[in-house]
Amino acid sequence: MNAPFAAPAIDPALVEALRALLGSRLSLSESDRAQHGRDESRHTPRLPDAVCRPHTTEEVSAIVKLCAAHGTPVIAYGVGSSLEGALIPVKGGVSIDMNEMNAILEVRSQDLDVTVQAGVTRKQLNAHLRDTGLFFPIDPGADASIGGMAATRASGTNAVRYGTMRENVLSLTVVLADGRIIRTRSRARKSAAGYDLTGLFVGSEGTLGIITEVTVRLYGIPEVMAAAICAFPSVEAAVDTVIQTIQMGIPVSRVELLDDNAISAVNAYSKLSLPVTPTLFFEFAGSQAGVEEQAAIVEEIAKGEGATNWRWSADADERNRLWQARHDIHWAIRAANPGKQGFGTDVCVPISSLAEVIRGVREDTRQQPFNTTLVGHVGDGNFHFGFQIDPESPEEIRAAEEAYDKMVAHAVRVGGTCTGEHGVGLGKRKYMRMEYGDAVDVMHLVKNALDPQGILNPGKVLPD
Repeated sequence: MNAPFAAPAIDPALVEALRALLGSRLSLSESDRAQHGRDESRHTPRLPDAVCRPHTTEEVSAIVKLCAAHGTPVIAYGVGSSLEGALIPVKGGVSIDMNEMNAILEVRSQDLDVTVQAGVTRKQLNAHLRDTGLFFPIDPGADASIGGMAATRASGTNAVRYGTMRENVLSLTVVLADGRIIRTRSRARKSAAGYDLTGLFVGSEGTLGIITEVTVRLYGIPEVMAAAICAFPSVEAAVDTVIQTIQMGIPVSRVELLDDNAISAVNAYSKLSLPVTPTLFFEFAGSQAGVEEQAAIVEEIAKGEGATNWRWSADADERNRLWQARHDIHWAIRAANPGKQGFGTDVCVPISSLAEVIRGVREDTRQQPFNTTLVGHVGDGNFHFGFQIDPESPEEIRAAEEAYDKMVAHAVRVGGTCTGEHGVGLGKRKYMRMEYGDAVDVMHLVKNALDPQGILNPGKVLPD
């Protein structure tokens, strides 16, 4: 869908002040604004009125102060990989592009942490860390910015072992709605001092403040990494294998599930010949002996659930080949459904309820007029049903929305959430009251206290 053209509605006095501050790093061009008015979601683009590219926290503060003085919305922009419309400027305003704030400020190897500017991407960070023996494990798939990952509380395939951004952000530097600059906490690994401001801003999607610097945990690169893949007679058997693995405390690094539709798409796209049946992908990390022991236990569990075609390897090239299907899934599904648009979903449930909820969603979608694929980071209870819909069909769009409503209802009923990792953005605001009840009113109190003008990423996260 093309972004609709709209002439900038920004106050000329604000433009003049921003240009004096930033020079050529202020843009009003239609092409630049169009780039900053869309993301990877299905939501309708909307152009911002201007794009700013700061280099320092102090410049972000100055931009926000100017926008606050003119009552102009401010939206932080990372790399544009949001899947829920979190960065679409629904009320216009100024998009603050953080990509030129991409300095790695300080690596503290002995403390296992690093401080970066918000525009540093995860691949950039890990390339910088390569010779230290350390790495940053949070992998949401896209080469997202660290600031954007903190703002959306991102996670991904490694979350079962290393947690999400919530567990891995130690401290933030944040610009508030009035331009004040705060640091949310010290670098100490624990503290009993004051409110948890770090936790408040992680996952706030730019609605409470703009993250400009992030201090995150680092981890030692494991001695050995191994991958395994196995096929199952049913999704339920695969999920039961995951539940037993997690409940036994086996420290797997990743557990990914693809259903038969997903495997069929990958076979065609990547010229593979995997059995077209629900399939689990595992990754193990640790010492040689530890990895071999983990793999042997999981293999025994899997075969007890009817698994076949068990393959595993610690060789890097073979490990990559075993994981090829999972890495190719996004493009494979697109290739298998030409002319269709992906309607992504994202719920997370307690691990004990995983099989029940997946079974319910499969029943709800069995008779739908569109193709579905199941992909899940099932080790932490997070899974995605992809609906491949005709974007020109109101009937298919309505059917997908109704199916997703039921999916979220299933998740919330068992104590789960409407979003495990994509965030709320535009698409999931309507579910917040279902999940949180009167706690949403408390969230509004926090929002109004920190952003009384409502200029920080308006229209996101909280329902009206």
